[in-house]
Amino acid sequence: QRRLVESGGGLVQPGGSLRLSCAASEITLGLYAIHWFREVPGKEREGVACITSTTGSTTYADSVKGRFTISRDIAVNTAYLQMNSLKPEDTGVYYCAASLWGTCPSEFMNYWGEGTLVTVSS
Repeated sequence: QRRLVESGGGLVQPGGSLRLSCAASEITLGLYAIHWFREVPGKEREGVACITSTTGSTTYADSVKGRFTISRDIAVNTAYLQMNSLKPEDTGVYYCAASLWGTCPSEFMNYWGEGTLVTVSS
């Protein structure tokens, strides 16, 4: 059963910004490490960002450091990925995932969203 739903993707020009949301239901996101991944055809799934369940420590792929920010809002049980200064190579389907391991990275994800498409193009 899908308990995570991503939204916020779309078409944006290079240099633009998007904020992705990952809304959780029937689970409490604060108990999980939250990961954002992205996929494009012909490329391996890439871990983009992660936030731990304990300290809230964040980890980012080198390719997005300084441009992307992962966060969570306990009150609305939603995680976010703020993406700034977007580049064409950021294009892909973005997925959120939650792991009870609580670590960044986690080896096993308990739940996955269905993905939201981000297209960066002029």
